[in-house]
Amino acid sequence: MSIHIRHVAYPGVAVSKAGRDARTGRYRLSVAMAGSLIFLGSLAGLAAVRAQSTLGLPPVPIPRDNPQTPEKVALGHALFDDKRLSADGKVSCSTCHQPDRGFTDGRSVAQGVQQRAGSRNTPTLINSAYLTSLFWDGRRKSLEEQAADPLVNPVEHALGNHEELLATVRADAAYVAGFRAAFGVSPESISTEHVLKALAAFERTLVAGDSPLDRYRYGGDSSVLSAAQLRGLGLFEGRASCTTCHIIGKEYALLTDYEFHTIGIGQARIQPGLANRAVRLVRLSRTERDQSIMSDPEVAALGRFVVTLKPGDIGRFRTPSLRNVALTAPYMHDGSVPTLAEAVEREVYYRGLESGRPLVLTPQDKADLVAFLEGLTSRGLASLGANTPPTLP
Repeated sequence: MSIHIRHVAYPGVAVSKAGRDARTGRYRLSVAMAGSLIFLGSLAGLAAVRAQSTLGLPPVPIPRDNPQTPEKVALGHALFDDKRLSADGKVSCSTCHQPDRGFTDGRSVAQGVQQRAGSRNTPTLINSAYLTSLFWDGRRKSLEEQAADPLVNPVEHALGNHEELLATVRADAAYVAGFRAAFGVSPESISTEHVLKALAAFERTLVAGDSPLDRYRYGGDSSVLSAAQLRGLGLFEGRASCTTCHIIGKEYALLTDYEFHTIGIGQARIQPGLANRAVRLVRLSRTERDQSIMSDPEVAALGRFVVTLKPGDIGRFRTPSLRNVALTAPYMHDGSVPTLAEAVEREVYYRGLESGRPLVLTPQDKADLVAFLEGLTSRGLASLGANTPPTLP
């Protein structure tokens, strides 16, 4: 079997004899698989490429124990798109993280095997490389840790255990070649850790800045924002105090503080019996609590509390970045807010409650904030993660 992928462009990862594409600014890599993955071009330029950052974003942090390589990224992309890695053969990572929806799925809550509904909204994977904690409640600390959960989540991929996953990849000649190229391991030595590292390596290429805000603030283009967006930016940084949580810095804007906050979404329905539910959760093991999050929406609504068991964390969720937010409706951890306009209304209301005085914004002010949020959409999203991975039988 011979599988060919030519001119695979993974931002900041792929370096080839073809060099840098003058139009896209990305590096191109020629790949061939014929019993093994052969990457044409030197990896010597990898550090130099990684040091470059996208407009409005810092360089991507890479863990020492999982350095980026083209082989690893290509393997991770194949795993990400492979529906065989689920109990019914119909769910892949890209089922919920769809490139044309900003790596979300457009649903209120995720939907997995046999169309089972999850308990929380699917967060975007774009710029997840910068996150200091994963999932809405922050229960995992790295992309590698996070990648393990959906595969055995009974609602998502629903594999019985990670050994089922390994049996599939070890039996596939293309995967065997891919793992050998990426990690230098024999088929019997392929481990769950290798799978998770490959997935995380691919996810770290899903980086997108270069929005109208970036070109205005960091690129010096004073014409790129409309009058409404400029007014919205003034409100965002000023009277509306949005940057308290959605930070815009001097050199780049991640548009999150990585912290956990509550704006009351979904809390009314869990108030009856809250004390008893909290006491029961405290008595469970961490694994049992994680399983409860997946299966019980009322437990999922407790947010950060399920991780820390601190009463003050009830209803607190990780601040999402607002980059590309216009593409990722519906909003909030439970997907209960369908539009940006309604999300702004909710934020304004709870911002007033938090400060102890109403935040009074006119309809025009709110429309300007929505216009500004629409100006956080990156250029080049159509090609993000769209490179064809190795075709597997």
